[in-house]
Formats: sequence, structure tokens, C-alpha cells
Amino acid sequence: MDPNVLIEALRGTMDPALREAAERKLTEGQKTANFVSTLLQITMSEPLELPVRQASVIYLKNMITQHWPNREPTPGEQPPFTIPDEDRQWIRENIVEAIIHSPELIRVQLTTCIHHIIKHDYPGCWTALVDKIGFYLQSDNSACWLGILLCLYQLVKNYEYKKPEERSPLVAAMQIFLPMLKDRFIQLLPDPSDQSVLIQKQILKIFFALMQETLQVDEDDRPELPWWKCKKWALHILARIFERYGSPGNVSKEYTEFAELFLKAYAVSIQQVLLKVLYHYKEKHYVAPRVLQQTLNYINQGVAHALTWKNLKPHIHGIVRDVIFPLMCYTDADEELWQEDPYEYIRMKFDVFEDFISPTTAAQTLLFTSCSKRKEVLQKTMAFCYQTLTEPSADPRKKDGALHMIGSLAETLLKKKIYKDQMEFMLQNHVFPLFSSELGYMRARACWVLHYFCEVKFKSDQNLQTALELTRRCLIDDKELPVKVEAAIALQVLISNQEKAKEYISPFIRPVMQALLHIVRETENDDLTNVIQKMICEYSEEVTPIAVEMTQHLAMTFNQVIQTGSEEDGNDDKAVTAMGILNTIDTLLSVVEDHKEITQQLEGICLQVIGTVLQQHVLEFYEEIFSLAHSLTCQQVSPQMWQLLPVVFDIFQQDGFDYFTDMMPLLHNYVTVDTDTLLSDTKYLEMIYSMCKKVLTGVAGEDAECHAAKLLEVIILQCKDRGIDQCIPLFVEAALERLTREVKTSELRTMCLQVGIAGLYYSPPLLLNTLENLRFPNNTESVTNHFITQWLNDIDCFLGLHDRKMCVLGLCALIELEQRPQVLNQVASQILPAFILLFSGLKRAYACRAENENDSDDDEDGEEEDETEELGSDEDDIDEDGQEYLEILAKHAGEDGDDDEWEDDAEETALEGYNTVIDEDDCPVDEYQIFKAILQTLQTRDPSWYQALTHGLNEEQGKHLQDIATLADQRRAAQESKMIEKHGGYKFGAPVVPASFNFGASPQGMN
Repeated sequence: MDPNVLIEALRGTMDPALREAAERKLTEGQKTANFVSTLLQITMSEPLELPVRQASVIYLKNMITQHWPNREPTPGEQPPFTIPDEDRQWIRENIVEAIIHSPELIRVQLTTCIHHIIKHDYPGCWTALVDKIGFYLQSDNSACWLGILLCLYQLVKNYEYKKPEERSPLVAAMQIFLPMLKDRFIQLLPDPSDQSVLIQKQILKIFFALMQETLQVDEDDRPELPWWKCKKWALHILARIFERYGSPGNVSKEYTEFAELFLKAYAVSIQQVLLKVLYHYKEKHYVAPRVLQQTLNYINQGVAHALTWKNLKPHIHGIVRDVIFPLMCYTDADEELWQEDPYEYIRMKFDVFEDFISPTTAAQTLLFTSCSKRKEVLQKTMAFCYQTLTEPSADPRKKDGALHMIGSLAETLLKKKIYKDQMEFMLQNHVFPLFSSELGYMRARACWVLHYFCEVKFKSDQNLQTALELTRRCLIDDKELPVKVEAAIALQVLISNQEKAKEYISPFIRPVMQALLHIVRETENDDLTNVIQKMICEYSEEVTPIAVEMTQHLAMTFNQVIQTGSEEDGNDDKAVTAMGILNTIDTLLSVVEDHKEITQQLEGICLQVIGTVLQQHVLEFYEEIFSLAHSLTCQQVSPQMWQLLPVVFDIFQQDGFDYFTDMMPLLHNYVTVDTDTLLSDTKYLEMIYSMCKKVLTGVAGEDAECHAAKLLEVIILQCKDRGIDQCIPLFVEAALERLTREVKTSELRTMCLQVGIAGLYYSPPLLLNTLENLRFPNNTESVTNHFITQWLNDIDCFLGLHDRKMCVLGLCALIELEQRPQVLNQVASQILPAFILLFSGLKRAYACRAENENDSDDDEDGEEEDETEELGSDEDDIDEDGQEYLEILAKHAGEDGDDDEWEDDAEETALEGYNTVIDEDDCPVDEYQIFKAILQTLQTRDPSWYQALTHGLNEEQGKHLQDIATLADQRRAAQESKMIEKHGGYKFGAPVVPASFNFGASPQGMN
């Protein structure tokens, strides 16, 4: 490939205006001959500017990690792409020299490349590597030594943890190299220069990696020894018993007696044993990490109880000083990981699963519990931290530990009057200066502390600006990746929690977002995708002009993540990151939804991502992909999005029912947003019906079946008076046929009935004719009779606004019929009580919706001035709210399905979010007015039927009907006032409420 063309493409990736075309050019060229070797040539080209060389080496690293090894093709698929043999040979011949002569920024990436090449090619087809290393180690040119030692280090690292019988190629090589390394080391010892010491350090690291197995240094294996495993499981059990069953005041009643016994008879003696474990750790004796973690967890549980606290209190300050503090300091292991593999360092520090087993996290939790619950602990801990921070000659790692402790206590410190006013000065005097530290981990800690003190009330605007500026510079300019990650998170939380911060960062939003996107691509860290999402929401206006550029970048990062994720370990982490990227794109779509031209540009990018996932059948991303497609169809459905429907249909057919509920919002949009196109071609409606039918007749489960029935109901309501008469019998049959088989939940039963009710609303004669012609196996009863009696029997199972409203409209359509089914005469006495029950539920549901709409106003109650009350030595920490909750759970677990008390407030059903035309705010169909008008009409038109309906009503039911009439008039007056207001005027005055049960109005909104 022409190097100049490739150089221009790489240069284009750094220009937002050219990036998309440049990356497309690179993607097209990567499978051509000499592409990969040309990348290495560009990387080695010293006259070229460094950013182009960096872009080249990163692309080279990605190509080698993804496409170096030969892979067996999957049956029925094309062989996967691998780098051509001639390219591989050229790279093997030149990569060692490239590492020797490259600057450090390039060298770091190249060492990753050679690690992968050694893994797959040594010794099989690269025995020349040993000769090359020997040649440069013996060279008198000291400029070659560091680079060649890095190559040797990667060779040793590849064998570091292999079994002895697999290490023979390394052993043979090291028999040659060890004498050379010894000579070089002795030669360099008298030279104190930086370069000399760097080379000495690298020789020692090689020797350390070599002796991990060779000299049987088994420190890393000690946790796996049976003695430590026994201790770990014993502690795991004790800590769990204490937490779940042994804490009086925090357990359900059935465990109260055991909890009191455990606390009095065992808790203190166990704690005594564990204090000895901590003493061993303090004295530098080995304690397995999981044993230390579980020990701290048990001690933490004991802080809450007076009995165990009295035993623990004399030791707590020693534990803070000699156990917690060392665990919270930056360690040699941290330093090694930071230098060797900053990507793994970031992954480990942000891995929630690591937190579950980390002694550091357990120490942090114990520190927080002790300082927030027990008197004097916080004061003495802060004095210790302050002494460490102000010690002029203190080890930076100890300052890191002190700041780690202070940050972990931020929540408590910001609630204590004595401390919260001092925190701004602490940041100013002890944190801001660390941003200038030469030590990357101290700059990272400075960002971390700002993150945890993001809610500080800054009295000085200058200090807030300084915090923001320092963090912003770290994000954009720092060379250390872990620092940039901490800065990204700190900057976002400061902006979210400091009112004036948003305005200060606003002018820098483009470089900030670009930096975030690059870090996400480089680290594939899910926490950063959350940061980007929140920043998008904070700066929706500022982000809109760069939304297309951002989405392109995110789409390319997504493709990178899923390509590498299928080939490497740690797929779960990559899957979480990929989901975060898709959710971020979704957030961008919501931000620009009012900008039609931008949304159209984003649609093409999103469709490529959607196509990638669906074509490769990456099932774990289906939920996010269908959410993206839903967001693209909320305002309009473009021709391209209609082309997606057949693809979705094929996916449904291939991958089964599992994803139907994820598809549902998209299918709902196809029906409700662009009904004209839906009805313009019968194939669209046929596909959607076919999916619903398959769900209702298959084994998808009742949740999916509820969604399928809901979608059929939505179509019927959306297409009323739109000529789909031929579809109604099919829809109704599919729903009611499901009721002939076992139904476990009332939700599915009512949803299937509701399809029939929607058919009744669409056209009563058509529905009744359909029911009369339906025949189900093993069912002799008339379907009409069964449908109406089942409906009335289940009337109390219809919940939420929509379902109750549909019931009212359906029953209104039934009682208004002049040619009524015979069964109606038999159930006449049940109909008005059913109406009363439905209107009672509707009244609650409307009130609940109004209350929810006002909730956001009520939530802003100002800041919390809570001072957490510390416990005296004789007091227990009892979680009264938690205990009450446990008792409620226990009470309801013993009841047989009577969950009225639980559902009083559940006035919205799970499917209520799928709006229909009758749910819109300006819908003229008002069920109260329709009911009143129809009942009044029946009173004059068909007195005998009216008498049959009202016969047997008691006085209270009559009063309920009068209340419904009153509400109908009030709603009519409100509707009229709204119309007048909409047209420029307003109608004052109260509605006239009838004094007796006398309806007088014409039906509205019914045929």
C-alpha cells in the first residue's frame, strides 16, 4: 500500500472533519498486501510528526492483537481475516529495531505488539528472536540496551506462569542471556545516570519474572493453599451469620432469639480471634487477602453492637493506623501494574467485582462505619490524617493513603459542622498542589478526592474554578491514562453538583468531549461511557452541534470493542462497555430529537451499528439495539427505518421469542407514529400480526404474551375508521384462543380480553359477528357468552387508567346496542356495579397520575442539614426501618395472594406506557361524558332495558352514580374551558351540577 496515502488517512483521523472518511479508508485498506508492514514503517519514520506515528502504532497494535494468529474457520462461514504471511515475516524482522529506536510513547505500544507475536510465533516460526536479542545485548552501543531488554522482558513474561515442562524454550534461551545480563548489570552499577538506572531496573524485572516459577517463589500461590482456603471459608460463614442472622435489631422476628444468643455467646470470642489475625498482619506476617477481607467484614459488623464494640474500642485506633491505613496506601503492586499495564490497572480499580473481594474496600467500609457510628473515632482518625499530610518529609504514598481515607469519609465529614467548613481549605492546601506532582498516582488521587468532595459548598468561586481548571487540564493534557480516567469522572461529578461549574466548563465542551471519547476508545471503560452520558445531558445545547461527530466516534469504538471482545478474555467487561456505548448513542439521540436534520444524519450511523449487531447475531446487545431503533422512530419513521422492519421480523423468526418484549417499543412506534405507511402495504401489518400470533401460540411466557396482546389492541385502536375490518377477526381469535389454554396471571387474561374490548370499540357489530363465528376445540359454550361473562367476572382485575377506560368504553358500546346478545339480559344486574367499580378505580388512577406529575416539584426540599448521630459505647445500632420492612415481607409471604394493600398505589400497569390514541391529552373521547350520555339516552329510548340495568341498585350505588354524573359535568366544563383557552379566550364560572340523577347530553366520541 502507498505509504503516503496511509499517512494522509492516519492524519485525517485526528481531524473531526476528515475522521469518518479517513477511518473508512483505513478499514478498506487493512486487508490489502503490505498494509500492516507499511504501518510499522510509518511508526519507525522519525521525520514524521509524533501524532501520526502514534496513530499508526495504535492501529498496528489493534491489527496485531486482533488478526495475527491463524484461526480455524467456523463451518459454513468465510475464513476469518489474518495478517498475510509476507507482512508477518517483515514485522518479525523489523519490530525489535523499531522498539530499540522508538520514543517511549511509541515503544509502549510496540511492546504490546511483540508480546502477542511471541505468544503465537515463538519458538515455532521465530527462533531468530533469540539471536537478535543476543546480538544487541552484546553490542557496545548502550542506546540499544533498554529497548532490547524490553523485548527480552516480553519473552520472559510470556512464560511467567507456565508449567515447568512448557518452559524449556525459555530456559534454553536464558542460559545464554543470564551471564550477559549479569555482566551488563555489573558494568552499569557505578553509573548513577537516569538511563543507567532504568536499564538496571529492567534487568531486575526480567530476573524477577523469570524466578516466579524457576525458583518456586510461591507467594502468589499461598492463597490457594488448603490452610488459607479453610480459614477463608470459615470466616466467610462467620461473617455471613453475623450479618444475616446474628445482629439483634436487624433481623426478622424468627431469628431474634438466635441473634441474641450469637451476640452474647459467640460474637466477642470470635472477634478476639480475628483481632489476632489483624495483629499478625500488622507485624508483617502473611495473611491471605480474602482472609484479611473477611476479617475486616466481621469486625465491621461488630461496630454496630455495644457488646462487640466495648471489646473492639481499645483496639480501633491501632487498627486504623496499622491495618486500614497501610491497605489504603499506594503499593508496590499498584506501581508495577500502573507501569506494566495501565489498562489493567484501570480495569482493576473500576471493577465492582474486585470490590467484593478486596481487602482495601473492606478496610474502607470499616473505616467509614467506625467514624460515622462511634464517638471520637472520626476525630482521632482525622488528626492522624492531618499529621500525615503536614509532615514535610512524609512518603508520598503515605499522603496518598491519608487522602484515600479522608475521601472515603467525605459523606460523614460534609455532614459534621466542625469539618464541613474546613474541607474547602483542605482541598486548597493539600489537594490542589498535587496536580503539579511528578507522580502520576498522586495526580490521580487529587482527582479522586475532588470526585468524593464534589458536594463541598465552595465559599470562594476562585477555588471552584481552580478545581475545575486543574481537573480539565488533567483530562485533556495528562500523559498518564489512569489520571485522565479519574479526571474525567471528577469533572463530571463537579459539574453535576456545583451550580456554577457548568457555566465555567461550557466554553471547553468540545475538547472535553473529544478527550472523553478518545479515552473511552483507548480504555474501553464502562464508567466513562456513563460520564459521557451525564455530560451529554448537562450540555445538551452545546453537544448538539457535535452530535454527529460524537456518534461517529462512538460507533467506531463500539465496532472495535465487539471485534476484540470476541477474541480476548474478559468478554464480560467488554460487553458492559459496548452496552454503555449504545446507551450513550441513545442519549445523544434523545438530546437532538428536536433537530430533524441532525437526527437524520445520526440515523445512518445508528443503522450501521444496528446492522452490525443483527447481522452477526450478537444477542447480548439486542435490547440496546432495539432501544436505539425505537429512539430513531419516536418523531417519524423514515423509509430506511421501514426497511429495518423485515430485518427485525427475520431476527424474530431466527432467534425466537426471547427478544419480543425488547422489540415492542419499536413495533409500537411503527404502528402509532407512521400509521399511514403501516397501512400502505399489507406486508407490514402481516409481519407484526405474525409475530404477535407466534408469541401467543408459542412458549414465550406470559410477559411476552401480554405484550403481544397489547400490540394487537394498539393496532385496533390506532386504525379505527381506517379500514382494517378484515384484520379484526384474526386479532380477536389470536387473543381469545390463548384463553382456552392455561393462564396463570390475571394480567394476561385481562390483556387478551382487552383485544376483544378494543374490537368492540372499533365496531360492535363486527366484533359480535366475529365472536358468533368463532369455534374453539373442546368448548361448547358460545364464545360471545363466555367472553362477556369472563369480562364481567374479571372487572376488578383491570387496573390503571387505560385498561379501565377501555372497559368503560367497551361496556358503553355493549349497553347501547339495540340488537343485544341474549347473555346481556342474564348479566344486566352486574353491569352498573361494574361501571361503579371501574369509575372508582379511574378516580384513583387520575389522582395518582396528577400526584406523580407534581412529585418533581415536591422533591426539591433544599439541602440536608443532617448531623449523623454517633452512638455511645453502650448503644446498639438498630435499623428500625429495615426491621419493619422485613416484618412486612414476612407478613405478606404468609398471605394467599391478597395483595390489595400492596396494589393501592399501583395505579399504572406495566403496559400503560404504550400509548394509544385514546390516551392522548387532547383526546376528545371522555369516558365519563360518554357513560352519562348513553345512560340518559337509554332512559328515554329503551326504558325496559334501563330498568333492567338499574333494578336492584342500593342507595349507596345510586350515590356513586350521582358522583359519576357530577364528575362528567365537571370534566365537560374543564374540556370546554381548555378549548376556549386554546383559541385565545378563557371561560370563567363553575359548572352546573345536576341536583338529581338526570342525565342530559348527547354522546361524544362513540359510533
